[in-house]
Amino acid sequence: MSLSTHLFREVRPEFFRVLAGGLARLYVDALDALEAESARRSQGLERDDALALVEQVLERHGDLVAEPGEDFAQARTVREKALAVFDSLKRAGWLVEEANRSDYRQIVFFDPNGTVLLQALRKIALPEGAIFSDKLVHVCTTLANRDAMAEQPWAQVESCLAVLETGLAELRGMQKSIERHTRRQLAAATLKENYSVLFDQFAERIGRNCYAQLVHARLPAKLAEARRAVDELAQADKATAMQTEVMRREPALSPENATARVRLRLEDLAQLLEQVEPLADAIDRRTAEFTRRSHARSRYLQETTSENRATVQGFFGELNRRFAGKRIGELEEMGMDVPALKLHEARIFGGLESLYTPRLRRAAGEIEPLDDTDSRQQDRALAELEGTMRDSLTVGRANQFVAALPGAAGDGVASDRLLGEFVHNDEDMASLIACLLHARSADARYQVKVPRDWTDADKAVFDSKLGYRVERFTLVKK
Repeated sequence: MSLSTHLFREVRPEFFRVLAGGLARLYVDALDALEAESARRSQGLERDDALALVEQVLERHGDLVAEPGEDFAQARTVREKALAVFDSLKRAGWLVEEANRSDYRQIVFFDPNGTVLLQALRKIALPEGAIFSDKLVHVCTTLANRDAMAEQPWAQVESCLAVLETGLAELRGMQKSIERHTRRQLAAATLKENYSVLFDQFAERIGRNCYAQLVHARLPAKLAEARRAVDELAQADKATAMQTEVMRREPALSPENATARVRLRLEDLAQLLEQVEPLADAIDRRTAEFTRRSHARSRYLQETTSENRATVQGFFGELNRRFAGKRIGELEEMGMDVPALKLHEARIFGGLESLYTPRLRRAAGEIEPLDDTDSRQQDRALAELEGTMRDSLTVGRANQFVAALPGAAGDGVASDRLLGEFVHNDEDMASLIACLLHARSADARYQVKVPRDWTDADKAVFDSKLGYRVERFTLVKK
């Protein structure tokens, strides 16, 4: 079956729809905040906490406009917009809400498939400089270890393939990272930005961590030795050992199919080893191109900045020569048309902490109405809670049942009479059971006397009612 068949068995098509459209930035940031908070809480997020996180994200995306017809476009208040975003994520399958709980709390869980996809999005947005050379050197060292390869050849081949695929993927990622730094270098408008990209970003993440390790690893010689080791694995004795191991792991395979699988895996390993050097050469060329463009950009910015500086110095020198002893503000009164000064960069020497910070004053705002969804769920939860309290077997329920019986304090009513005249349904039986449960409670306004206590009889007498068997007793009011 195709990938799409397996994929859409696990997730809905709407699962990916929230990542596109006009509100994609809002949904991505909301998912990032919800997933990060869910990872810190193993018991899930409460619904109000999840909505509060969405509201915080909404404050950073106040300029987004939804397409007509969406629930977000019809929302007016921040709370209504947060509810619209929350419901969209829940319908798409990113969030799972557990509402019917015994403690009446509404708990939200982040879908595990969403966590996997969000981690991939974070790696795309925030790539890290991986030292791929460690993996490539590990593969070469493992293949060159004749003793390890002779002991477990098939396991070592499978391990080397997995590690080599990861190392090549990181090697291609390094190419992409160099391209990204080249674009940032060309977009630098000042020398500060230029040197920041060159020394703070490229030199630290690529030059020192990745490219230097690639040079020091001396891969060409190690790769040649690894390729020779792969050729040796194709020999009859080791190929037979690997075929035996494959058939042991998968008994359903025939000897011919097992041999074909071993041969294909060795060919894959050899082809992956052949790809390392071309990729490394491409990285060398891209690194040299980045260095050349950085140098050209730096010279261009220096020349441009020097020319502008000379122009500004000449302008103020002419002002000092013609209007010595006067202020620039006085030149306007003299009818001189002096252009307004524009500071290129202004800083506070003591930092922002040196400024006076006024006290925060909360402005009065309109009271936002509660959403209908919460009200309905709250009413339902209260009704369930009232029903549970009503059905609970408390001492208050027992006292209420006894107070409704005829007679004054000290009068007793036998259990057979109670079952015959005052117990008609399950509610009455539950009240009678509450009387038996709390007979010795300090708050009980009655006593329960059992005949066996003073007759010392061996067998008890029982009465049946509504499927229950109750031993004979007497209920005495206090």
